Amino acid sequence: MKNSKTVLIDKNPGRNAQTFGIARHLGTDVDLIHEPSIGVVGNKGDSQCYLGVSKKVSVIHEALLNRVGSEPGKLAMRLVQPEFTVATSDGIRNGTKEMRYSLIGREVANDAICEHLSASGIEGVIAVVACDKPPVGTLAAILEHNRPAIIMSDGSIRPGKNSKTNEPIDIITSYQFAGSEDEEEKKRIALESCPGIGSCGGMFTYNTMQTFIGVVGMQPLHMISPASEDELRVKLFPDQLIDYLSYMIKNDIKPRDIVNKQSIRNAIIVSMAVGGSTNVMLHAPELARAAGYKNFLKDVMSFEEFNHLSKNVVPVIVNARPFGVYSMVDIDMKGGMQVIVKDLLEAGLLYGDALTCTGETLREQLTRLKPPKPDGEVIFSVREPFKETGGLRVLGGNLSPENSSILKLAGVEGGLENNIFTGTAKIFNGEQSLLDKLDTEPEFFDNFDMVVVRYEGPTGGPGMPEMLDSTSRITTLCRERNIIIALMTDGRFSGGSVGLVIGHVGPEAAIGGPIALIDNGDQIIVNLNNNELLCVELLDKKTFDDRQARWQAEVDENNGVHPAVGEADTRLLNRMRCSAVSAVYGAGMHPDRNLWVSEPRCSIEVTFNPQNKFKQKT
Repeated sequence: MKNSKTVLIDKNPGRNAQTFGIARHLGTDVDLIHEPSIGVVGNKGDSQCYLGVSKKVSVIHEALLNRVGSEPGKLAMRLVQPEFTVATSDGIRNGTKEMRYSLIGREVANDAICEHLSASGIEGVIAVVACDKPPVGTLAAILEHNRPAIIMSDGSIRPGKNSKTNEPIDIITSYQFAGSEDEEEKKRIALESCPGIGSCGGMFTYNTMQTFIGVVGMQPLHMISPASEDELRVKLFPDQLIDYLSYMIKNDIKPRDIVNKQSIRNAIIVSMAVGGSTNVMLHAPELARAAGYKNFLKDVMSFEEFNHLSKNVVPVIVNARPFGVYSMVDIDMKGGMQVIVKDLLEAGLLYGDALTCTGETLREQLTRLKPPKPDGEVIFSVREPFKETGGLRVLGGNLSPENSSILKLAGVEGGLENNIFTGTAKIFNGEQSLLDKLDTEPEFFDNFDMVVVRYEGPTGGPGMPEMLDSTSRITTLCRERNIIIALMTDGRFSGGSVGLVIGHVGPEAAIGGPIALIDNGDQIIVNLNNNELLCVELLDKKTFDDRQARWQAEVDENNGVHPAVGEADTRLLNRMRCSAVSAVYGAGMHPDRNLWVSEPRCSIEVTFNPQNKFKQKT
């Protein structure tokens, strides 16, 4: 059936001319140029995470070319050429000034896919995604466009091998070796860590989010875990993807029919069970927003319920890096991510009637796939878990009145006595000052320090850079000296970070959140019994008021901007500064920011008060 614009388009040879030209170039039927369009999109960037994407996009495009046409049994649709997003490499940029662009890459991917889908009016799309930020931006745009779509991850990189020990190693191994003074060993480890193509192979952010996208229903479960170089991705999956997409088009199954409150909750629970990355609590609110839920903690899963599930209900059931020893390749060899999802479903922890992109419910998809039972070495069962409690915990308290702070409990290696850590604050305004101190004076750090890195939030960075370099060096320092050093920040972490590290502390320092008011020597308490992050000194109202007044004076003396915030010296960084919402809402760029602050603004002149409200400075 021709679309609603057919009559108008048919009468205008100017609009027809290039459409005919594209059809001739692609070798498709020129009589189909006014039919609904179908195509492939992919993520690209400057690291090996993306090296396999182009091949998969090309193979899927060729498969679509063979499946469209006027003949009976074919898709009577107009094929469009593939489009690609761009992004920076988290692995290459960590610890550098350019890391500010990492999370922004999610927003840029959203922009690119939104423009392509909406301006082209695409009625069916297959997306090949890689790394961890562009897939979320891609899915968010797909949800906003809300026409039939399906996603396939490009797949993980296979682990490297340490030539001296024969042990599997990966990029996290390299980061944790950064403090070594043996330059030859550092080069050898770097050369051996990432030998192939694909995205990070542990249960870091990439595989956390690929699992999330699969469980939320937008990627077939059996396509999550095979490696990027697995032949299934070019020989079997392309036609399966087209079959599933054809069914969605025929039955008008749209992304928002699939991604809803129930399926998002499923994906969050599985993220807990796999000990997933803290970044899931930035990406889940962003995807929920794109699906129509403005406030994740109110509309999907509350702070209290999240912590109840993680503490009392959902254990960690996979022995995966960075807190375990295995990679996604090992998970694939033991039956794939569907083994984990089925075990959680059978334990009554998931909503099995959620619709998926295959046209089946989650339960029906698992029944067809027939995954094996957990093997007990790589994949465990809910009944006999790898770790008794879920991998993530969200914190409130007087340092986190937005209930946004996130701790990867699965990655904690010590320091919690009866679920409580008490430390002494050491303040760093910006990550670079911390890295400089770790390089030049590692002896500066003491047992039970709480390192505070601030002015690295969505607005303050700007861009909320992740701190894999910092956390890896601290982890190595702690292991070498057998001490405990915790870290908290209004920035964020890599999924590969381990240790007692707390990110997304909000409100952020740049807008006067309580993290901006901590002084060196303050007592910081992390209490997982009541899920609070506290600064003891700030419990005193006079101290709080005095420090807030001091902070405001520093802002006023610097023309309304705190002098410690990062420089927004490009249009893109300035856009992030002007439009970023808080981490608790996903830290994205949103023109409807006035839903979260009293007025739209293009500065950082917003102050925080103890009643957890924001108000525009006059």
